[in-house]
Amino acid sequence: MSGREGRPGAARHGRDRRAEVVLPAPGRERLTGDAPSTAVIGGGIAGLAAATALAERGVRVTLYEREGALGGRLAGWPVTLADGSGATMSRGFHAFFRQYYNLRTLLRRSDPGLEALTPLPDYPLRHRDGMRDSFARVPRTPPWSALGFVALSPTFGWRDLAAMDPRAALPLLDVRVPEVYERFDGISASDFLHRVDFPEAAHHLAFEVFSRSFFADPRELSAAELLLMFHIYFLGSSEGLLFDVPREPFPQALWEPLGDRLRRLGCEVRTGTAVHRVRPSAGGDFAVETDGASDRHQGVVLALDTAGLRHVVRASPQLGDAAWRADIAGLRTAPPFLVTRLWLDRPVRADRAGFLGTSGYDGLDNISVLDRWEGESARWAARTGGSVVELHAYAVDEGAERKAVQRRILGRLHEVYPETADARIVDARHEWRADCPVFSVGGYRRRPAVGTPHPRLVLAGDLVRTGLPVALMERAATSGFLAANTLLAGWGVRGQVLRTVPRAGRSRLLRALAGRASRL
Repeated sequence: MSGREGRPGAARHGRDRRAEVVLPAPGRERLTGDAPSTAVIGGGIAGLAAATALAERGVRVTLYEREGALGGRLAGWPVTLADGSGATMSRGFHAFFRQYYNLRTLLRRSDPGLEALTPLPDYPLRHRDGMRDSFARVPRTPPWSALGFVALSPTFGWRDLAAMDPRAALPLLDVRVPEVYERFDGISASDFLHRVDFPEAAHHLAFEVFSRSFFADPRELSAAELLLMFHIYFLGSSEGLLFDVPREPFPQALWEPLGDRLRRLGCEVRTGTAVHRVRPSAGGDFAVETDGASDRHQGVVLALDTAGLRHVVRASPQLGDAAWRADIAGLRTAPPFLVTRLWLDRPVRADRAGFLGTSGYDGLDNISVLDRWEGESARWAARTGGSVVELHAYAVDEGAERKAVQRRILGRLHEVYPETADARIVDARHEWRADCPVFSVGGYRRRPAVGTPHPRLVLAGDLVRTGLPVALMERAATSGFLAANTLLAGWGVRGQVLRTVPRAGRSRLLRALAGRASRL
């Protein structure tokens, strides 16, 4: 399908006719009679997807979330600014790409037309040495996407393409999942780009667009994840690299409507409730223990971040076997990252992009002008004559002095957008976090899958292996649906139909080029 949904400026439907459909196991439409009870532990994207699929099919669902609101790492919370204004703070900008089929399926449960999302017109990149790239005019369908980018890019031209090692660059043309992990999980993203003679001048394209999306140093990130990202967003999909963003802060636009719908489906949503341990019983049920309470369930979905999953498994010695528990204990998180949000007393220039990727600016990775597209920020800017600007710094050295990092990226903002240097900061909020999964070199085989040693205990989240070409928020949503489908299949119920970009190179021309290169 193509064209805009709903009113002008609304998010677009996916348009790739080669997107794969992944069917669930056959079964009846829904449970009837005395339905089993399932605990979904974690109220982020993965938990919301699992809870939705289960509740829609008649399962009695209890959703446990430690924090006071849903959304996980995309949650938001109210703050009062220095000028007395109310605002919603969060962990910052996220791009809702059109390849995120299963995430968008989840959001349509409470917003059928995706009216809560709006497209940004470009994804510009700027390097400190003056190089600039844009994806606004690049064709979306491979191979024309690759050829069009080379024709339009000032930093990656035909000579650069010809200079690359064709044999070493073969995996870029025909990524296959899960084979890409078998071949390239053992080297780093940085080493792979050097191996293929990827031009130094264009390294920021790979690192800023793909590698640093994982909040990781490219010297530590698995090359398999880098190749997967190339496939998902560029060479394996015709959805392109442009994306949508929420019109309002995450809670109001996305999670509160989904939470309301879950409650209408009969789901018990327990925010502010931390789960301390899960105890399996001899009969196959589970006791889910919270502060002063123990609830019995026939199924459990652990939809937790890395630290949360490690904590629950460590505190639940009867879960799993020794190998599985060791793999969970070995999970690591990516280095710290910083989100700085500034409320300024004057606007940034009218021609500034809503989102700008930056490279070479002492750790500043991107700049968002939130009042360009987020309603709450736009209303504050209109009322005060100011602007709301957000800065991201990923993979910050763990030993760095935090206030020094905050000052440094503020200085880089003044360099990129000089008009901000004279602005008075009405208020500033700095969010430091270090809770995203890291996909380090050689770590794929030890990452947990959806299934566990217990047939009715499943995992979900962006740290989970799915066997499908998905990443980031889409991996979270997909794994949540897969977790629900696993439980539903055990009860003889058909689960959620999924969609994904092709699991192998989608272009005959690119596959032919890859085959020719492999014979050189």
